[in-house]
Amino acid sequence: MATDTNPEEYSLLDKFAGQLSRHLFFHLLDFEAGKAADAGDEQKEREVLEAKIKLLEGTNMSDYVASLYSQLHGTDPPEKYAKQRQAVLQQMEKFVQDTARLSELLITDEVVNHLRSDKVANLAFLEKEHGVTIDMVNALYDFGQFQFRCGDYQSAADLLYKFRVLSTDNDKVTNATWGKLASDILTANWDSAVEELMKVKESIDTKLFNNPRAQLDQRTMLIHWALFPLFNHEAARDPILDLFLSANYINTIQINCPWILRYLAVAIITGRGRTRNSSVHQKQIKDLVRYIRQEEYEYHDPITEFVSSLYISFQFDEAPTALAKAEQLCRNDLFLAESTDVFVDAARHLICESYCKICCKFYIRDLSEKLGLNPDDGEKWIVNLIRDTRLDAKIDAQQGVVTINHPPSNVHQQVVEKTKGVFFRTTVMSSAVSK
Repeated sequence: MATDTNPEEYSLLDKFAGQLSRHLFFHLLDFEAGKAADAGDEQKEREVLEAKIKLLEGTNMSDYVASLYSQLHGTDPPEKYAKQRQAVLQQMEKFVQDTARLSELLITDEVVNHLRSDKVANLAFLEKEHGVTIDMVNALYDFGQFQFRCGDYQSAADLLYKFRVLSTDNDKVTNATWGKLASDILTANWDSAVEELMKVKESIDTKLFNNPRAQLDQRTMLIHWALFPLFNHEAARDPILDLFLSANYINTIQINCPWILRYLAVAIITGRGRTRNSSVHQKQIKDLVRYIRQEEYEYHDPITEFVSSLYISFQFDEAPTALAKAEQLCRNDLFLAESTDVFVDAARHLICESYCKICCKFYIRDLSEKLGLNPDDGEKWIVNLIRDTRLDAKIDAQQGVVTINHPPSNVHQQVVEKTKGVFFRTTVMSSAVSK
């Protein structure tokens, strides 16, 4: 069976380009450059290098852009980069002078101990006791933006945090929170990034409640930014998955960015090892299957096709081929590359579980073939599966046959389960109709 997948066929670079800041998008280009170098594709390397230069031209990273130019053309960079560098240094010196007084105050214990949650009171105190003005506060914001454009993300995060503590300008505070989030991502400060992510979510929910279009656009952007901590920080998995699966955000994914189902699928499937068939994980799988079924006409790739073949069409013969393509896709995706082996391992377990639920008796060699394993490894998988899921099964090692005892379904219990919430749903429906 042919399983080769063209890496470019399922590339989402064009989708991410409009949703990430240029500094975040740079990491996607850097990953593409690494793939091209590994493949020995010099033409692709040059194309990516040109794209990097164009991407960073509008930033303050003139030294770095100049080095990229020299790398691409093999010559000294144009004089304009030296002039830009000089202008950046002059501007930085001015910002340092404008913010020095307030920055010093904000690390003084005497001042910090007087600050409260009331920003107006804080500004009044600083103005009265230390001569701080609104312009000095806004200079922190401007300097934070400037440092971010220079690529000094830690300094940018510190400046934007200090600005946010004092400013009452809601628009600038919102922008500062997005900037702090980007800075935390770029410095791999994942715990702080998750906190900022939730602050941005709250800001979108509360400040844009009367502007659905803006809410949709900003939620779409936030979903793409959230992929960085989702696949780089274990503690971020649960809160970000809860965010993605909440009503507002799953609707955003279905309406505006169905390709995020790729990442949602991998995040949920790789969660199997952490949750060990918990009811939460089972519900996430059911929800994922429903969303993929609903969006099949709009978006599909080998990862969603694997889920579809396993849970929607029940084509177990197609699942191994889809999984092989999905593995190839994962290895060529910045966010999924590190999770590839865990994903394949968890996906094989899902194939086993689904196969065992449907079949009462099967040959080990048949299931091993579907898993892409030799019979010996396949037998180990099945033994581990039976132990983990506590299936009532017997293995005949000599015949190479597995027999599963499926308990007879209790019709009465099924009726009870199906009707358990009828009264509550009827009450809610009657209340809604009466309104």
